[in-house]
Amino acid sequence: MELDHQSSTHADQWADIYDEVHLELSDPAHVDPVVDVLVELAGAGPALELGIGTGRIALPLASRGIEVHGIDFSEAMIDKLRLKPGGEGIPVTLSDFSDLEVEGRYSLIFAVFNTFFVLLTEESQARCFRNVARHLARGGVFLIEAFVPHPTRFTREENVSAMSVETDRYLLSTECHDPKRQVIDSRIFIPGEDKTRSMPIRIRYAWPADMQLRHRWSNWAGSPFTASSAYHISSYELHD
Repeated sequence: MELDHQSSTHADQWADIYDEVHLELSDPAHVDPVVDVLVELAGAGPALELGIGTGRIALPLASRGIEVHGIDFSEAMIDKLRLKPGGEGIPVTLSDFSDLEVEGRYSLIFAVFNTFFVLLTEESQARCFRNVARHLARGGVFLIEAFVPHPTRFTREENVSAMSVETDRYLLSTECHDPKRQVIDSRIFIPGEDKTRSMPIRIRYAWPADMQLRHRWSNWAGSPFTASSAYHISSYELHD
């Protein structure tokens, strides 16, 4: 039977290197515009992050005075969050966020950096939206940041790319695309002093439904979303 979300084992494998691999995403130049938008949308709070991970966004958001809660299915990721300044003060539920087994209602629920796509079936993604709607306060917002699945990204449903994490260090990424299931299987090769680590990722892209689109931008500065946009930041609200 196919898993309806990326396994916690896969996520746990990433915990000790996640911040290093995505070092540029923790730079204030990247984080501050994200947090500015989230602070405005959260209002008086509280806010809930789906896939809180190591706290890249949750911690600076909490430092701005927003009450932040999180949910994640990786205990190892949560352990990394707890080791950071302020990490012990954020309530986190260890669970699959499609089921959203949390208490209360939130003015903002959000999933950044393609996190929503770790739900690997249409049913689990739809279930997540239904449960988000159940936990949104009146006037609350659900925000998703994700890539736009352009077909031109793949040649014969495959793609190979390199990305720099340091001046003289590169990672190699391979991807296989299953357009029928809307699933992308990736493997990132990370060179080390003794050996190269091979890290798997599986995601399922989607265009969410069942809630009312509020805004859609192409970046955190609020630029208009166009046909050529590579990313979207979409906020949804409950139907009237």
